[in-house]
Amino acid sequence: MQIVVRPDGSTNCIYGEFVDLRALGKLAIARGSHVEPTADGQWTADMSPVDGPILGPFPSRSEALDAERAWLEEHWLPNAP
Repeated sequence: MQIVVRPDGSTNCIYGEFVDLRALGKLAIARGSHVEPTADGQWTADMSPVDGPILGPFPSRSEALDAERAWLEEHWLPNAP
């Protein structure tokens, strides 16, 4: 799990249950994407909540989730507000 700590003490991360984030202080949790099935049974990761693209389609939900995490780690986490 990557946690970015800013000089002002604020933090950003991609939520996971590896660390009890409540120990860091007050939380503000927001969706980074919407992973949804398509009409033909494939999956997409809509990254619009963080001003990103729609990824996919992928043949499985787990592949869409993997793509979602990779995109967030590369594009959103280093530049998160």
